[in-house]
Amino acid sequence: MSKVQYGISPLTWTNDDMPELGGEIALETCLSEMSEAGFTGTELGTKYPREPEVLIPLLEQYNLVLASGWFSGNLMTLTAEEEIAAMQVHIKLLKAAGCKAMVYGEVSNSVHGDINTPLSHRVILTMDEWKVYAEKLTVVADYLLNEHGIKLSFHHHVGTICETEDDINLLMELTGDSVHLTLDTGHITYGGGNPVTMIKRWGHRIGHMHFKDLRLGVMKTARDADKSFLNAVLDGVFTVPGTGDVDYDDVFAALKERNYEGWLLVEAEQDPAKANPLEFAKTAYTNITGYATKYGL
Repeated sequence: MSKVQYGISPLTWTNDDMPELGGEIALETCLSEMSEAGFTGTELGTKYPREPEVLIPLLEQYNLVLASGWFSGNLMTLTAEEEIAAMQVHIKLLKAAGCKAMVYGEVSNSVHGDINTPLSHRVILTMDEWKVYAEKLTVVADYLLNEHGIKLSFHHHVGTICETEDDINLLMELTGDSVHLTLDTGHITYGGGNPVTMIKRWGHRIGHMHFKDLRLGVMKTARDADKSFLNAVLDGVFTVPGTGDVDYDDVFAALKERNYEGWLLVEAEQDPAKANPLEFAKTAYTNITGYATKYGL
């Protein structure tokens, strides 16, 4: 039994933050092409039905399972108890689908979803704010793990409170062990960090992995011009693993060292009109399985 499984996000077909990208692509097309490319898992997208009794049989038709699902966190404004109440429907879906990790991202004060706001305008927390936030996040994560056996796997993301290596280190240092990390190879690189450094330091608390590649030239241009996140996406800052500038040999060697188990999930926000989803999905599958095999994952 392989310790890793291969999944892909529907973002290659339809973008959650910019639904007009791939808005015309039918969900069935997306699911059949995921399967055709070789993947066995998917994450939730805007077009997915949220009722377990509808979604799970639909995925089964295409030999897919639900690997996880993003939850938009609002802990900067809510209490831990309010946040727990708000995620009950999501928990029900993840449990019904057998998901072991919840991809959690703080969106209450993020700028990544606004095409008109430059990334330099992101909110940066004070140490006191970090401590309060970490305490609330730990309460939510304890609840998820103890009551439901689900790992809260926090997704650092460009344009949010958690963008840089320093942000991630603070978050992980200040939270309890129940708080896990969704490490995203593209976002950590965009945030000026290195995925290998994070795997070596926090590998024992990585609950989920997102694999997106990044074109450093596009990123530098976007940073220099202080572009918004979505404009950088439109410019093609992200791509699938093995077609950009992230060193995946180093990433997979580090994951092997840490004995990573779980999903290797491809997630690359691109414009499907410019980047044919099926072609890129097939390339991603070939590349990511190649690296995993090479390093014995």
